[in-house]
Amino acid sequence: MTEAGAALVDEIGFEQLSMGLLAERLGVRTPSLYRHVASQADLAHRIAVLAMTELADAVRDATQGRSEKEALAAGAHAMRTYVLIHPGRYAAGNAAIVTGPEDPLVPAVGRVLESWTAMLHGYRLDPDQSVHALRMLRSTLHGFAALEAIGSFQLDTDLDESFSWMLDFIDQGLRARRPDPLPAR
Repeated sequence: MTEAGAALVDEIGFEQLSMGLLAERLGVRTPSLYRHVASQADLAHRIAVLAMTELADAVRDATQGRSEKEALAAGAHAMRTYVLIHPGRYAAGNAAIVTGPEDPLVPAVGRVLESWTAMLHGYRLDPDQSVHALRMLRSTLHGFAALEAIGSFQLDTDLDESFSWMLDFIDQGLRARRPDPLPAR
């Protein structure tokens, strides 16, 4: 049922999720859904866990065996692609709130952070800069992908060109923050 809900929110938008629409999609009566989930909030939370798990896998697989700018670009493209293909479930992942230490969202989000942290390791940043770098990456990549997903970029300039420009900018910034900066390649 989580998969069906995730597919539905990718089509109609996370904000439009309702148990009635999901029941209609599945060809069942709405009350029968409650045998599988406690509430619409429970379903939304399950979709969020699925989304963060899928995103973690995509970023990990893309960055594995790569370093620095190559890993940054691969992970960023993986995230951008995920958001464009799965906008509803990605929105669910961003809307979810951790309910406690046993919440399955905790390890799912942790895996996303681990993938980005591993990618950043190649930049040899001072360890106390890692959280700042992670926040910058999340904010920048999320902003670009989320705006693209809703069609907010109106200028005629090619989006792929803008995305590459942004990645070059991030790469240069990360290199400049090293204790011993190396020249750009």
